[in-house]
Amino acid sequence: MALLSPLLRTSAELVTKQIQYEKTQALISEGDRALELIGRAIRMAGYSNIKSLQIRSRKTISKKLNTQEFIQIQKKSGFRSSDSLTIKHGLSDGTDFDCVGNVLTQDRTKNYLAQQGFLVERQAGVPKGAKVNGGSLMCQSLDRQGRIQNTTLMNGVNLLTVEELHSSQGRTDSGQRIYRVVLQMTDGHLLYVDMERSFATRNLL
Repeated sequence: MALLSPLLRTSAELVTKQIQYEKTQALISEGDRALELIGRAIRMAGYSNIKSLQIRSRKTISKKLNTQEFIQIQKKSGFRSSDSLTIKHGLSDGTDFDCVGNVLTQDRTKNYLAQQGFLVERQAGVPKGAKVNGGSLMCQSLDRQGRIQNTTLMNGVNLLTVEELHSSQGRTDSGQRIYRVVLQMTDGHLLYVDMERSFATRNLL
């Protein structure tokens, strides 16, 4: 029995490490998906279809959107002081999708601009005081009546921060703006995975 104890302990440790590895890979996969969606929205920010632009210019009286309105960051406004990000853009001639994969149409715009937002909220349905595996990353968009609707993208998000990089770090040679997005994923117990990416706008200068 004395000889078996170290073997059993080693086997248990291997099983534990395998479980942690699989959980970590699952968190990384979800984090990658979230960052891809956020990056896609940042690249779309400020896009204007020439047809929609002409219609909007006829219907709005000398009101021009400030470029800052196409990307808005609210610092420490969400779960555990996470930031929130709001993107506005026009629709293309092709098929456009929001952050949960639903098709964007003109009746889901306001002033001919679609809206995509990302924020972290406390998981719904969890009793107060109960331990949770992070918060819920929410996708924000407009419904067919132009009202804001929130849809859960995923759980396990402990923190989301977004910041625009300034000075020489924050501009490409073409003058595009660069945003650094940091996401911390968690299983709510031992695992915390920090992920970071930077995305450049394509339609804003």
